[in-house]
Amino acid sequence: MALGHKGDITNAMTGIIANQTELNALCAELAKGPYFTIDTEFLRDKTYYPQLCLIQVASPDGEPKAIDPLMDGIDLEPLFKLMSDEKILKVFHAARQDLEIFFNLMGKVPHPIFDTQVAAMVCGFGESVGYYSLVADICGVHLDKGAQFTDWSRRPLSKKQLIYALDDVTYLRDIYEDLAKELAETGRTTWLVQEMQILESSSTYENKPEDSWERIKVRTDKPKVLAVLREVAAWREREAQGRDVPRQRIVKDEVLADIAVHPPETPEELGKIRGLSADFARGKMGKGLLEAIGKGLTTPPKDCPRLERRPKFPSEMTPTLEMLKMLLRIQCAEHGVAPKLVANGEDLEAFIMKPDADLPLTKGWRDEIYGQVARKLMAGQIGLCLKDKQITRLDL
Repeated sequence: MALGHKGDITNAMTGIIANQTELNALCAELAKGPYFTIDTEFLRDKTYYPQLCLIQVASPDGEPKAIDPLMDGIDLEPLFKLMSDEKILKVFHAARQDLEIFFNLMGKVPHPIFDTQVAAMVCGFGESVGYYSLVADICGVHLDKGAQFTDWSRRPLSKKQLIYALDDVTYLRDIYEDLAKELAETGRTTWLVQEMQILESSSTYENKPEDSWERIKVRTDKPKVLAVLREVAAWREREAQGRDVPRQRIVKDEVLADIAVHPPETPEELGKIRGLSADFARGKMGKGLLEAIGKGLTTPPKDCPRLERRPKFPSEMTPTLEMLKMLLRIQCAEHGVAPKLVANGEDLEAFIMKPDADLPLTKGWRDEIYGQVARKLMAGQIGLCLKDKQITRLDL
């Protein structure tokens, strides 16, 4: 069983792994256990890719440790080997950003993994429950968040920072063991395995330049406008990746949207765009942007992207939507699972329009606890009623 907080970090500064010998020994220790907990501290405000500043790990019974990747001579390869070891479970909380970091460094996603935030939702702890809430609920400890927004790239780290960082993997052991036990007892371990498949997929973390236009809001859905937007957004993404700077530092979203709607064709016209300077327009960056604009303008009609806009949901179906939302809350309360994990409003609207469509809520465990009952409601086989001041299902 995991160690409690008291006595774990009596001298926090001894928890730092700052040379290769210590890292090799730590990884050898972690390799002996069935799992280890892991978390990272990083910065992203000045770079495109997350800047890894600290890696915290803890074996089931050992002292939590922090690996300093910024130390000269540190080679993380032994840790990367562990992250790929199929025999050892890697336990995270809210894993997506941590997994993106390792995907960028390793070229593949760590496997197998266990995300305690998702597991908590499966176990009925609410939607997107935070780590500190789980520590309070499961471990009965209220942690200090004071170092949460500090600069993790500055050295030396303070004792307060290190205690904060190590707390993130210390209590994660108890949380994991508690949730894993509940999943096993309720027969929901396979539910979590299904949810982990998305987090374990490489496609989740690939930022393809040609797809980056889909994140930018534009005032029209004209194919030629979208063709220009696709090319200029892809140009910006490649520039940001190559320079390792935030994409908004290259050109802001709203500027790209304006360019797509009113595409300039000369450096002079480009320099008059709000948010761009004449020097930018005449320079190498301006030339690259104009080439991207030209490529978009000459895209054949058949190759232009098109937005798939969902038809407006019929207002007369709003009462049906509200009934399905109520049924969702009833079913999720009955099964002790967070409604957000089962379906959202768009899922329910799609289900109303096409109950037999291939939707997430009609597959796997979601179908078991909600999809099947929702189809009965749509078919008029069950209703909703008040009983003892509680809304409940009624067989018809």
